[in-house]
Amino acid sequence: MKQKILFLCTGNSCRSQMAEAWCRALKHHLYEPYSAGLVAKGLNPKMVEVMRELGLDPTIHQTSKTLDSLLARGLRFDIVVTVCGHAHETCPAFPGGARVVHVGFDDPPQLEQTARCPEEALDHYRRVRDQIRDFVNSLPGSLP
Repeated sequence: MKQKILFLCTGNSCRSQMAEAWCRALKHHLYEPYSAGLVAKGLNPKMVEVMRELGLDPTIHQTSKTLDSLLARGLRFDIVVTVCGHAHETCPAFPGGARVVHVGFDDPPQLEQTARCPEEALDHYRRVRDQIRDFVNSLPGSLP
């Protein structure tokens, strides 16, 4: 039976979405992946762009959603991975005894603010995309 895994971030626009897409592509035989945010900010266009570069289109199966909306649907998770510090610090208790772990990744939209050009901004997204891919690819061993 597949474990339900939730990737939780603040806005469900970038890092958690990348993790869900990678999990769908690489670990669909082990996990039923979800992503959510404390708020829903919509899919980040640059995140979508860099994921499409590698043949993944998060817009096909994914929307930006809140944690509350998933819990209201009665979903229960086996594993919750917080991918940003804010989500980790404010992470609620989960019904059903979900294992909550924190694996933080840099915030590409924040890094983008310091980029000197559009290509450098995309490079921040690519680096985090690849780090998240490597983390997901090594699941379950990469869980602390």
